[in-house]
Formats: sequence, C-alpha cells, structure tokens
Amino acid sequence: MNGIRVITERVPHVRSIAAGIWVSVGSRRESLEQNGISHFIEHMLFKGSQNRTAEEIARTVDSIGGNLDAFTARELVGFNCKVLDEHLPIAFDVLSDLVLHPMFREEDVEKEKGVILEELKMEADSPEYVAHELFCSNFWKDQALGRPILGTKQTIRRFQRDGLIAFYRSAYSPANIVITAAGNLDHDRLVRLVEKTFGALAAAEQLPPPEDAATCANISLKSKKSLEQLHLCIGAPTYPMPHPMRFASYVLNTVLGGGMSSRLFQNVREKLGLAYSIYSELNLYRDTGCMTVCAGASTENTRKVVGCILQEFRSLKEDRLPEEELRRAKDHLKGSLVLSLESTSSRMGNLARQQIFFDRFFTVDEMLDNVEAVDAEQVREVAREFLRPEKLAVAMLGNLDGMTVTRDDLAC
Repeated sequence: MNGIRVITERVPHVRSIAAGIWVSVGSRRESLEQNGISHFIEHMLFKGSQNRTAEEIARTVDSIGGNLDAFTARELVGFNCKVLDEHLPIAFDVLSDLVLHPMFREEDVEKEKGVILEELKMEADSPEYVAHELFCSNFWKDQALGRPILGTKQTIRRFQRDGLIAFYRSAYSPANIVITAAGNLDHDRLVRLVEKTFGALAAAEQLPPPEDAATCANISLKSKKSLEQLHLCIGAPTYPMPHPMRFASYVLNTVLGGGMSSRLFQNVREKLGLAYSIYSELNLYRDTGCMTVCAGASTENTRKVVGCILQEFRSLKEDRLPEEELRRAKDHLKGSLVLSLESTSSRMGNLARQQIFFDRFFTVDEMLDNVEAVDAEQVREVAREFLRPEKLAVAMLGNLDGMTVTRDDLAC
C-alpha cells in the first residue's frame, strides 16, 4: 500500500477484538521548544474530526459497548479500541477518522491548553511523580529522553495551531504508523478496512532515528519541607531494549525489587520496617535503559534505606544468586508474562511493540525460553557491569533537613 504495516493475531476462542494505531514518534523526538507536543496532539485528536464531533466519537463507541483510549510515551503514541468482533468495522472507522482527520481548531487548542495544564498540576501534586521526573531530567540531562512527556507550563502555553499541524504531518505518516489487532478476527478483512481508510495517505520517508542517549550519574537533591516523606530514586544504566542480555536484566530487577518476595521489599519493609513503598523498575528504550530503585521514607530513615539498597547492589555483584531464588524470579517473570497476554488488548499492544522495536514477532514460547535460559552468572554479570558507584544517579525530594549525598556515600 503506502508503507503502513498491518499485523494481527487471531484468538478464535474470544468474542472481542482490540485494534490499535501506533505512531513510532513519542516525546523523545521533540525539540526543547516542542516538549509536550506529542501528548498535546494526542489530546487534540479527540476534539473532533472532519466527519464527527468529539461527542459523536464518544457516543458511537459507547453505543457499541466499546472502549476507546490513547496514550503518549517516550518512543511511541498509541490509539486503541476494544469492541465485540461484529463491531470492528464501525470501531476502526471511528479510530482511523480521529487519527487521520483532526480539525485543530483554534478554540480547541486554547481550551486544551487549560486541560493539560490541569493535568500537569495533578501530577505536580504527586511527590512520587516529581521525584521520578527529577531523576529522569538529570539521568538523561539536556536530552529529550529526560524531559517530561506532558511538557512544561511554558511549552504548553506557547503551542500554536500551525506548529501542531506541522509536527502532526511529519509524525503521522505511513512510514511511522503500525496498525495491530488481536482477537476473533480475519487478517484480510482488517487489511481491507485499512486500505479503505489509510489508502489515500501519501507515503513519506521515515523520520531519522533520534540521537543516541547518554546517561549521566548525577546527584540531585530538592528540598520540600511540606512533605512528610523523603522520596528517593537511585538508578543505573542498563542494556537497551534490543540487547540479548535484557532477559538477565529482567531477572535481576525481579530479584532486587520486582515483587513482594524481592530482596528490597522483604529486607527494607518487612524485616526492618524502614519504608512502606520500595520497589525497582526497568525502563528500556531503543538504545539505552535504566533500572531504578524508588522508595519513600522518613528523613531520619533515608540513610538507612540507601545503605540497604547499596548492600543489595553489593550482594548481587559479589554473590552468585542461589538456585532457589533464581528459580523463583524466573517463574515470577514467566507467569507475569503469560498472564499479561491473556487479554486481546495486551496482545494487540505486544504486537505493536515487537514490530516497532524489533521488526519481528516473538512467540510466547520464545520469550519464555529466553527467560528460562538466564543463569546466575549472567545476572551477576549485569550487576557488575552497571551497579557501580560511578554509574549511579540519585534524586531525592522532601524535607532534607540538611542531608547531603556524595559519590563516596554510594560505595557498593
């Protein structure tokens, strides 16, 4: 057709179909002045098309009992719907209509500025969110990957109709679009629907890849005396999304802070009672990655919490993971993976991410085999490669009460 890729997975034992339109252009492709424009455009596409008002879009989907949603991430934007299999034609017509024929009316642009500024205020009232943004902005310092997906008050207020349309036209082109669906469907039928709606969209060259990201081991402390807790993020770089060692990173993250049986949860919360919330997370991108430990604790307990985290880093580097703990982590990952793919929506999203990031499809069994192949030495290799004092970045938000953190305090 014109370069749009259509990928489906038939799940014959269900009565639903989840379909999505994915644009492989997220906040990472924005300049400093454009920060937040991908998210802003996502909002604008729901303000009505050339064929339907915003109310008609919502009413049509509601009338068939469907769900319509969208989100903006750092490396992609997704629009998706889930409906009964018999309602796919009308649902896809609505979904494609709002993506292909937005109005970008001046009055809607101004109105949506207010809506997104309120969304920004809501996030700013969450200290966990602010601490995480503080960490990201310094871990990927002066790079689009470290900027907030929502943008800032200044950039949101400066957005104008012409700039939104120009960015939309460059990003929403066939080379950047992937369409996926999963459920009780026929692939050829969906292809015909795509040809009907997207066939007239002119082909264009794919946007050049973003510059490679560089991580920074910064220590960022921000005082806010009104907070009862001090919110902490300690992170290190890790392998990017396509790297074969990513599965060892997943196992390491699971052992460290990926669940209620993880080392951090059991030792810091259950045994020592130093924090209510403590966990680790893995965020992987095309060319970089980050593993972050997040916690909230009283100011007087924060140094103890940091000490416990560093002790776990040290143990993962020095000691071979016991076989029983490795087994538990792999079974946890495998179970979570299979359960996460039980719904047509998750399968639809999985198809899109595999196409965008890997340009191929991994079966569930293939992914399970990759997890199973991880051994204790690989987990220790990941820990030794990245959990090093000179690579650690720290962000703290709360009543610091004179507390400081130096590189020497991060010995592990």
